[in-house]
Amino acid sequence: MSLLDTLASMAGGGQQGGSASLLPALIEQLNKYPGGLTGLIASFQKGGLSEIVASWVGTGQNLPVSPDQLGAVLDPGVVNELAAKTGQDTDSVLGSLSALLPQLVDKATPQGEVQPGQDFNPTDLLASLSGMFGNRG
Repeated sequence: MSLLDTLASMAGGGQQGGSASLLPALIEQLNKYPGGLTGLIASFQKGGLSEIVASWVGTGQNLPVSPDQLGAVLDPGVVNELAAKTGQDTDSVLGSLSALLPQLVDKATPQGEVQPGQDFNPTDLLASLSGMFGNRG
């Protein structure tokens, strides 16, 4: 867990405080998501958001996603658990996720594809996201 704590402290202190507190819990929940990264992507595809999630995986520009769109495709249990772990309400969690999730999926798929059984590796994400919240190192 110390690596996730590092992610949280790295992200802390910025203007995106809600997002910062959500990051470690989000990575933990995404790694428990049924089917991992592949399962998350499948949820978006089943929910009619194939183009959006494909842009995150691909190497081009990430398309935005709204909190309402996320609420429609994500497992409500995941959102509720994130809210409980961070002390935020579900609307705040979904708002933060609309900014974080495209970046996390993008960073988890730097070659523009998902490997079978791939998950969100905290070590790789720490390196990839080091400048995400304006901190360096």
